[in-house]
Amino acid sequence: MELLDIFRDKARKNLKHIVLPEGEEPRTVKAAAIVTDQKLAKVTLIGNRDKILKVAQDENVNVGNIPIEDPATSPRLQKYADRFFDLRKSKGISKEDALKTVKDPVYFGTLMIDANEADGLVSGAEHSTADTIRPALQIIKTAPGISIVSSSFIMIVPDCQYGDKGMFIFADCAVNPNPTAEELAAIAVSSAETARVLCSMEPRIAMISFSTKGSAKHELVDKVVKATMLLKEKHPELDVEGEMQIDAAIVPSVGKKKAPGSKSAGQANVLVFPDLQAGNAGYKLVERLARAQAIGPFLQGLNKPVNDLSRGCSVDDIVNVVTITSVQAGGARK
Repeated sequence: MELLDIFRDKARKNLKHIVLPEGEEPRTVKAAAIVTDQKLAKVTLIGNRDKILKVAQDENVNVGNIPIEDPATSPRLQKYADRFFDLRKSKGISKEDALKTVKDPVYFGTLMIDANEADGLVSGAEHSTADTIRPALQIIKTAPGISIVSSSFIMIVPDCQYGDKGMFIFADCAVNPNPTAEELAAIAVSSAETARVLCSMEPRIAMISFSTKGSAKHELVDKVVKATMLLKEKHPELDVEGEMQIDAAIVPSVGKKKAPGSKSAGQANVLVFPDLQAGNAGYKLVERLARAQAIGPFLQGLNKPVNDLSRGCSVDDIVNVVTITSVQAGGARK
């Protein structure tokens, strides 16, 4: 069974409520209808009701059984504005500005999650990554013990004996340009949870560097060494090894040679890259040269799932991300 089929099966077994704040956008309307018809999630379109219905008519899409929430006229508006004011008053926001901000569909949808009236959010077909993440950081915040929001890709490499039969988690490939050692450790914890929840695999983490176990000396190596130490101290339950070069991390014979005595060298299925340049280049190289399937990126580290789309996304992309967000919300490990 293909991984996306597994996600669909998980989503149908544990239906979650995902809000789509770009409800007036044609691809989003089409995707909402598909998700609803295929029973992949419960969805709510956020936006002006008349505009959404006009888009649906123009695209020949039936949204009659999909809830529509218009922030400007919603009975929830004042409750959400009061909540947002309480969250942000220490930052100097006024009640008037809080009310104005909450009318923004992304903020409104994020507050639905905060109020336990939805389980997750998908945006980005029209909004930037920053506009999707900012409300989540201000309202939902990061999960306990996690200091940073990061991203990960599921990489599926055909005819590959490494990782989990060719499956890996790569992080962070899309969000943090130069994480500190503490942030790298938090990214590793989030990535391990992503491996469990989305891929049903026990994470074996490698903290990637250009050095393996002291083979090189540099401040860039020091950061990865410190991150590995922090992980082992704070999360002894995790199987983590570092600092590791890529070959030592995923090739058993090389791992034994470069890191003798390590039980997990050469066995990694979660690769945590030292910075965004390495992570972004790494996933794209594997995707293009190994003809791997790159699924993502997914945001991780938040209290509740919020995911960002590419503005060039297709209808199928939106359906898939909504499905995966639903699986994240369910925390399904089977």
